[in-house]
Amino acid sequence: MLNERIYKLWLWTLSSTKLMLRMEPIMQGRAETDRKMWFSMWFLASIATFGVAFFPMFHRLIDNRNRHFRREADLEKQIAAFLSKQGKELPAAPDGFDEMNAKAWTAAIILVIPAFVITYLLSMDLRAHEKRQVMILASAFPERMFMPQTIPIKKYALITIVTLGLGIVYWLYKIMNMYNVHFKVQRSIEKELAKLMEEKNVDEPM
Repeated sequence: MLNERIYKLWLWTLSSTKLMLRMEPIMQGRAETDRKMWFSMWFLASIATFGVAFFPMFHRLIDNRNRHFRREADLEKQIAAFLSKQGKELPAAPDGFDEMNAKAWTAAIILVIPAFVITYLLSMDLRAHEKRQVMILASAFPERMFMPQTIPIKKYALITIVTLGLGIVYWLYKIMNMYNVHFKVQRSIEKELAKLMEEKNVDEPM
């Protein structure tokens, strides 16, 4: 009986260790995927280059979005594996996100209108992404509270319309800051997830 309990504990420890090892590369990949952008720097560069800097700015915004969502999908798989070990499943959540073609969308802003579309899509995607994330985290770790940001897209769209398009500058400033905030919060969440997983593994009855 004792040997059986020790064997089960060993199996649990082994599977937990594998799970944490899979979490490590995801957490370490933040530097590559969650890159902050400073609006003032990009805006001044765009003025200095007569708008040319807008192209790399939009490309980086879209690329950051793609890279982060891709890494988040990997994180969700690890959370699903963690829940599976506990006999649970991830809750039914909205579908994940398709990648945006960064090069094609960036080239399209030469037509002006796509710049507004990109800003809108980045805003919608971040809002939906955070809602999905909160739903999954609340299911896996109900003892913790995770709050999404408030992203008033209608407000930004109205400002942009009223100002005959000039409000897009303010909208870009806000959405860039919101992605920066999301990346910062993500770092804290991942550290907390690793801690909670370890605690649950230790507290799990044999």
